[in-house]
Amino acid sequence: MKLTDFKPKSQLVTKTTLVNKPKFPVIDAHDHLGDPFGGGWDKKPLSELLDLLDEAGITHYVDLDGGWGEDILDAHLKHFKEGAPERFQVFGGVDWGQWQELGNQFPEWAAKRLHIQKARGAQGLKIWKPLGLHVTDHTGKLVDVDDERLIPVWETAGELGFPVLIHVADPVAFFYPIDETNERWEEIGEHPDWAFTSPPFPAFMHIMNSFKNMVQRHSSTTFIGAHMGCYGENLGWVGQMLDDCPNCYIDTSARFGEIGRQPYASLKFFIQYQNRILYGSDMSPDLYVYRLSYRLFETDDEYFNYNTSEVPGQGRFYAYGLYLPDAVLKQIYRENAMKVLKFK
Repeated sequence: MKLTDFKPKSQLVTKTTLVNKPKFPVIDAHDHLGDPFGGGWDKKPLSELLDLLDEAGITHYVDLDGGWGEDILDAHLKHFKEGAPERFQVFGGVDWGQWQELGNQFPEWAAKRLHIQKARGAQGLKIWKPLGLHVTDHTGKLVDVDDERLIPVWETAGELGFPVLIHVADPVAFFYPIDETNERWEEIGEHPDWAFTSPPFPAFMHIMNSFKNMVQRHSSTTFIGAHMGCYGENLGWVGQMLDDCPNCYIDTSARFGEIGRQPYASLKFFIQYQNRILYGSDMSPDLYVYRLSYRLFETDDEYFNYNTSEVPGQGRFYAYGLYLPDAVLKQIYRENAMKVLKFK
């Protein structure tokens, strides 16, 4: 039998709790609405999206697909923000490709672009994972996350009141050899461009330490580390970063499996850092995913599939509910995002 045909069914007798509505209203602080990640909602009637969010108990939504050009940013602002101004925020971005043409002038140019994006209606800055992995300067040199030439960008974000939601590294296993020991072997097989084996790519901890150094250096700028601070496999390290960086927050996006496979550590972490964690799904607006996440955070269900596919898509492990206290749920679902993102 091939491994791809192996789909064992657990014989454990466990309870299943259906959570159709979250216990408290939720702000999705990390998600997408365009293509390819957001399901193309920018081409669908806004009323359909609002109905889905209402059914899921999502009161506010952060769209990270504003990009860096006026065309996409304006289109998303018009479609979502103008249609429901109190419910949506749209984040802008940085056009790293311009570094090749602008050379040493790029950092100041990129910083000025943030002013333009804010004037058009953007309310935050999204930094995608190519920084630290693919972005090069005009000489062809790979740019570190904490490159001092980028100081104007991060300082300008702080001056504008832009929270910087940043994704700098994928799961640790993506940086390891793709062999029989790699717990993400199947996932990387489906997405070979997600493999960042070091070498030739920088080591995972080099990227993470550069990230922390950058956040510490810009203490007046608010950073949100996407995907459990980009290191959901090591909550101790993430907790230490939160301790050392008061201007840093994290979100839960696309790491429900990592959270749920270490329920004791996760429960302690969520209680200890309850005022530093924002709810995010990163799965496009999806009713089933939302309800699955509510099950993870609100119930004590054991050993369930954290993913929508028959075989869990991020590793062959199952999740356990955290059964978070109400006070913690309120902060993670809503209150932290209200404070950090300044929703009204």
